[in-house]
Amino acid sequence: MAGVSARPTVEGGGGSFLSTTPDRIFTPEAFVGDERLMIDTAEQFSRKEVLPVAERLDHQEEGLMPGLIRQAGELGFCGPDSPEAYGGLGLGKNVSARMLEFLSLNGSFSVTIGVTSGISQIGLVLFGDEQQRKKYLPKLASGEWIGAYALSEPNSGSDALALTSRAERRGDRWVLDGTKMWISNAKWAQLFLVIAKVDGERVTAFLVERDSPGVSIAREEHKMGLKGSSTARLVLEGAEIPLENMLYLEGKGHHVAFNALNIGRFKLAAMSLGPARDAIGLAAGYALERKQFGRAIAEFGLIRRKFAEMASRFYAAESMLYRTGALIDEAFAISDHSAEGNRAAAEEYAIECSACKVVATEVEAFVVDEGLQVFGGYGFTEEFPIARSYRDARVSRIYEGTNEINRIFLADRLVRRAAEGRASLVSAGDSFVSDLAGRAFARFEPSERGLRDADQIAVASLSDLAMLAYMEQSSRLRAVQVGGFALELHRLATRWINLEATRAYQWLTGESVTVPPTEPVALDDLAEAILSKRGPL
Repeated sequence: MAGVSARPTVEGGGGSFLSTTPDRIFTPEAFVGDERLMIDTAEQFSRKEVLPVAERLDHQEEGLMPGLIRQAGELGFCGPDSPEAYGGLGLGKNVSARMLEFLSLNGSFSVTIGVTSGISQIGLVLFGDEQQRKKYLPKLASGEWIGAYALSEPNSGSDALALTSRAERRGDRWVLDGTKMWISNAKWAQLFLVIAKVDGERVTAFLVERDSPGVSIAREEHKMGLKGSSTARLVLEGAEIPLENMLYLEGKGHHVAFNALNIGRFKLAAMSLGPARDAIGLAAGYALERKQFGRAIAEFGLIRRKFAEMASRFYAAESMLYRTGALIDEAFAISDHSAEGNRAAAEEYAIECSACKVVATEVEAFVVDEGLQVFGGYGFTEEFPIARSYRDARVSRIYEGTNEINRIFLADRLVRRAAEGRASLVSAGDSFVSDLAGRAFARFEPSERGLRDADQIAVASLSDLAMLAYMEQSSRLRAVQVGGFALELHRLATRWINLEATRAYQWLTGESVTVPPTEPVALDDLAEAILSKRGPL
């Protein structure tokens, strides 16, 4: 792979399934200086500019969302990891993800800025030529334009390459026909990254401006959540665009589409942790104020356990996310920044990106559900914001590849990489879950065909074991580095991780597994710290 060194194959006890076992990993506590300032500014923007108008956003008040995006663009939030030469901040993927996490306290704003700053730009950054970058990136990075990504179709979702949109070259123009579905930002977008087939076979990427002849937007979808975001169909009926608006190479559009999704899934994990963070804060505030039986419900044991479990799972997901971000940044740092080098860097940690997406979205689901439970009956009313958090979170496990398809991809790709000599299926042997995963993978021979013919339930179970091993290791390494309450969070998270690992192993093998004894956790002290902070630690 040009520009990226192969991941070392690890034998014995030296490495995990998803990446080598280091002595230290990058942790969120390592963001300092100007990076920390940008992250704090992102949080303040969310709390002062976005959250106060959440109800108005839900009603799609005319001009409100585009106005917020322009404000965000003025602060650099619309192009944090796009190159400075084209109006971006030129930051790494890790710090831009952390900023996005704090810009995502409201789900509708999160998806709007996440798409325009992420998957609508990443294809241009990685694969665009100089003319295309100069023409479009400054407008997107400034917030002047909003971008969108158009891959899915009515009959092409998880099977993305079954798309039927067509592109035909006619003289000095490309002519596109087809319908793209579930397009986030459709109502406001001025630029669409569209994937279509030339001659019905060659998957190719195109940059389509909203005002191009033959481009129209259908009605807004009536969604369960994310009501403040725009989701609609993009209709292409003889849509004409210049020849120079083909992105990258004819027949290589799948490289553009899938690598935008690789980085997009990493970013989506951050977008999922933002609402989870806010849900813990909302629930903590309510628990401290709501009184029953003469005292605040925050004093009751079952409520305190909820906060400890919410924060521990959040901590574990957060640990693997920012460990992965640092790995992605390393891959890009040693790339030669050619289109091929960028492709290789974006692909190098695609497995980890899928793992982060699955784990973070499922942690988000758990957290918002438990957060709503703290509110009791009031949580089930629209008078309290936790109801919006609950509705908005549901789609996270569906878009940018369902969690089911990501599970299939993860284990399949891991076995393929092992066959290429670029990954190991040998357990790190440094934890119960790692050992269990090693035993599970020992049943499968590395193959260039991956797990194409294997039972899907078995493949998903393998993925779960690999993800859980990576998450446990990330959580543990961070706890050792940080100390304090991180140790308690890790111990509590490990209880859940080990139980989930035994469940996955039993689905795969039918064998019973004895869960190891758990370490004691200072549950009350942990809950008190979370409640006092009104958020994850």
